[in-house]
Amino acid sequence: MPNIQSLLQMLLAIFIGIIGSILFIYLHLPLPWLLGAIFTSSIAIRFQNIPIQSPKIFSTPARIIIGLVIGSAFTPEILGNLHTYIFSILLIIPYTIIVAFAGAYYYYKVLHFDKRTAFFSSIPGGVIEMVILGEQLKADTSKITLVQSSRLLFIVLTLPFIIQYIFHLDISGNRLITIPLRDIYLPDFFYLGIIGIIGAYTAKKLNISAAYLIGPMILSIIAYSAGFVHSKPPDELIKGVQVIFGTIIGFTFIGVTLKTIIKTLIGTFGHFIILAIISAIFIFIVYYFFDFPVISILLAFSPGGQAEINLIAILVAANIPYITVHHIVRLFIVMNIAPLLAKRIKD
Repeated sequence: MPNIQSLLQMLLAIFIGIIGSILFIYLHLPLPWLLGAIFTSSIAIRFQNIPIQSPKIFSTPARIIIGLVIGSAFTPEILGNLHTYIFSILLIIPYTIIVAFAGAYYYYKVLHFDKRTAFFSSIPGGVIEMVILGEQLKADTSKITLVQSSRLLFIVLTLPFIIQYIFHLDISGNRLITIPLRDIYLPDFFYLGIIGIIGAYTAKKLNISAAYLIGPMILSIIAYSAGFVHSKPPDELIKGVQVIFGTIIGFTFIGVTLKTIIKTLIGTFGHFIILAIISAIFIFIVYYFFDFPVISILLAFSPGGQAEINLIAILVAANIPYITVHHIVRLFIVMNIAPLLAKRIKD
């Protein structure tokens, strides 16, 4: 547990993130609560006299909340239609493999990473998960952290602009996403809290990947499908989650020189273009053959972090179950197959 001073420094960092969110709302920019927090926190870390810390301690409850929100989208009607997604879901397997090996080739041949570092830098999984796996197999974790964070940053920054300015969906202001806190049924709010804690604890004990998100999501799916809970998590919590994630992402580049950041961003941009081309091909195939909504396909085949992509899906009212199932399959492939393949890579 952090001491009082550390906690105050984290809260100050979140407050700086909120200032950025308000600025982005005023400027009518996409995803203001997330992108605004990234903007101001990434600037604030450059000033060593500002007493702030990354609010990582709030990441766990934030992931639990996202898991609960995702679960609330799984109505009995939607669960009954999950079989219609099967062929689209199966395409995630070749998509993940192609993305991983194309990226690994790029980092090894173009940026001259060692083979294992190139492999873990290319995997479309979570930043933390890839760093942990890379560390276990003696890859360069500093490079993996920078590259994976840069990839996530590119995706989080570009998707809102694509959605708002190409597909003309409004995610530019301080609009209501779910119900306000004052309108929530208090017993439901209490039940959701218990469901989130039990789900996170159980999934962690079972060593499930992305436990703090997946565990609460599974239990909330059961609770909402059974009609035990009806109220969705309040709007204020979802906005708070965006600020927390935005602030944490902004802290990713702390202690790294501006020259290194620019060099990494330029290097990673090449991989980002490769990702965009591969994703576009699979999005076109799914849209042409199965005729799902293009926004949902775009988010389902976006190689970002599960929490961040699902957060965007919630904000644009996309088909969350469709998107979530695709990302769960991708995460399962990454967390279970990637370590096996990496062990076979010779330096």
